[in-house]
Amino acid sequence: MNIIIVGATSGLGYETAKIYLEKGYNVGLAGRRVERLSELQSLYPNTCYIEKIDVTKEESIEALESLIDQMGGMDLFFLSSGVGKQNRSLEADIEMNTVATNVEGFTRMMIFTFNYFSKREKGHIAAISSIAGTKGIGISASYSATKRFQNTYMEALEQLARGRKLDITFTDIRPGFVDTDLLADRNYPMLMNVEKTAKQIVKSIESKKRVVIVDYRYKMLVGLWRLIPKKLWVRIKL
Repeated sequence: MNIIIVGATSGLGYETAKIYLEKGYNVGLAGRRVERLSELQSLYPNTCYIEKIDVTKEESIEALESLIDQMGGMDLFFLSSGVGKQNRSLEADIEMNTVATNVEGFTRMMIFTFNYFSKREKGHIAAISSIAGTKGIGISASYSATKRFQNTYMEALEQLARGRKLDITFTDIRPGFVDTDLLADRNYPMLMNVEKTAKQIVKSIESKKRVVIVDYRYKMLVGLWRLIPKKLWVRIKL
């Protein structure tokens, strides 16, 4: 099986890549910092392929096509690219950068991979969104909003695939707080170990689960959030 991971230079993308490479799969790795990817390629020279991809750039599609060509095809596409920061002061640059990556970049990747698998009439699309998409979070407005967008977009693509009778599987992975560079600027409760989380992600993808909340503590938290009425939620101070 040929797997492509976009956003593999750090965090969950990097750890997931290591697992798949250790399992012996052909894995294409993409991200903005190719030097980090080169380290993995040196360990797995026969099964690891790399390409520099910035999902916010239009030329990222050409780079992705090049990576697919190197590998001779793609069976599983896993999107791990994403940004997000707490932004209490609602600085415009932070908000717009988040939208550029989590909406524009995400959509660009989804359009291409959906059309690619449509031509083959089968495939598997997986992406890391977040439990933050459950509710609008004031201190992370753009992050929670863009993650809700991702949840809805994947749901819409699944409906589109079913309507066309395409054998395309979708896996929406919604982690809680994971101890990665993405959260390095703040202290977060219930931080999850990145290696353990990556193992759960791989297991969920292999099981072809539709929506995955990682881990059980966050399943309970999301369940609680959903019970809170909107009028009460908007009055909660974070």
